[in-house]
Amino acid sequence: MLKMATTLKTALRALRRNPLRSALTTLGIIIGIAAVIAMVQIGEGSSAAIKQTIANMGANELLIFPGQAVSAGVSFGGGSSVTLTSADAAAIARDCPSISAAAPSVNARMQVVRGGMNWVPQFLIGTTPAYLKIRDWPLAEGRVFGNDDVDGANEVCILGQTDVKELFPSGKPLGKTILVNNVPLRVIGVLTKKGANMMGMDQDDIIIMPWTTMKYRVSGSALQNQNQSASAASATFSTSQLYPETSQSLYPVESATEQQDLPQPVSFPNVNSILVSVPSSSQIPQAITEITALLRQRHHLQPGTPSDFNIRNMTEISQALGHTTQLMTNLLTGVALISLMVGGVGIMNIMLVSVTERTREIGLRMAIGARPGDILSQFILEAIVLCLFGGALGILFGQGLSMAVKSLLHWPIQMSAPAMVASVAVSVVVGLVFGYYPAWKASRLDPIEALRYE
Repeated sequence: MLKMATTLKTALRALRRNPLRSALTTLGIIIGIAAVIAMVQIGEGSSAAIKQTIANMGANELLIFPGQAVSAGVSFGGGSSVTLTSADAAAIARDCPSISAAAPSVNARMQVVRGGMNWVPQFLIGTTPAYLKIRDWPLAEGRVFGNDDVDGANEVCILGQTDVKELFPSGKPLGKTILVNNVPLRVIGVLTKKGANMMGMDQDDIIIMPWTTMKYRVSGSALQNQNQSASAASATFSTSQLYPETSQSLYPVESATEQQDLPQPVSFPNVNSILVSVPSSSQIPQAITEITALLRQRHHLQPGTPSDFNIRNMTEISQALGHTTQLMTNLLTGVALISLMVGGVGIMNIMLVSVTERTREIGLRMAIGARPGDILSQFILEAIVLCLFGGALGILFGQGLSMAVKSLLHWPIQMSAPAMVASVAVSVVVGLVFGYYPAWKASRLDPIEALRYE
């Protein structure tokens, strides 16, 4: 240990003899480490921002849709089953550990009227307050309707930015009333701007209300996805209206089996879909398993029978974008490592020059008893000290560069302690790798030949 300390003092004394050359030698390491730190932090910050954007677009969300109804071997297509209810959404949020929130959804396509203005929103949704939490969608002004509004089917709604522009050109929609299928709804909130989704659809063209209001007051049916303003004339009539003198039904009463095979959507409190939020995309498979088991139990489905619901997710899109961001981070880091290697070559070059300049010194030390191992240790320690010094300065410059990029270009960055630790480790490795050959060459010098060197 004492011998190593003495060797270290000798190495430091040798480096202090020519401080300018030592500083220039470490310049390559400083630039390389600073580039690695900056690229890693910028890459991780960009990756985190992209992942958050993906999450906001629905990467951590699951959509549960009704399955298909079948009668006498005839399928009525996906979504024809009417077994999904708001109680299912409440049970999912309550009993599935991998789920953070769940919200039922009743959708429609109707004309909205405000004074002399009218508009048909892209999305007309009845849901619960959990919907905005799942979508991570804050309000620009106003308030969100509460569970009391849902329980009472209160006539309130929240508008997206596009609908505010189309229905309220002068602004200030709060407290005003709009008509949806001739039902008056009071505007209590306005959503912040969200932009288009991955399919290019305007997410701000939306009106949200309690699902009970949508189902029981506005739409009157759960399975209406067409523009109802264009089909308002197609109302339903009872047989007593057509044949008032008839006291008996014209059609036989359906049996229990027929009612199960052909459920009536109007008389069943079903919802169109259930939106589910998962804390992270890695928990999606577990969440799907839990939801499937719970809904099959609630719907009394026997083993071997197909599920009467479908679960969709965006895992593939999320994984593809995640791989892309990781690839870009690795590419930037690889470019920075190239500059670090260039700095290592510079250290080897300067150390070789130093060995040549100090040949007589090496010969003198070996003549008075220094062994080849001592010479080897001294030059390796000199290279490691140079790299550690360059690494420390490189970390400081890298942090400064990252902060400058954040302040001037407004790019997202993310501090990375592992990158700093790795930079120090890389500095030591570079010192060992690129300093070994000059040190080995110095230790192999013949003392007599070294003393004769001019």
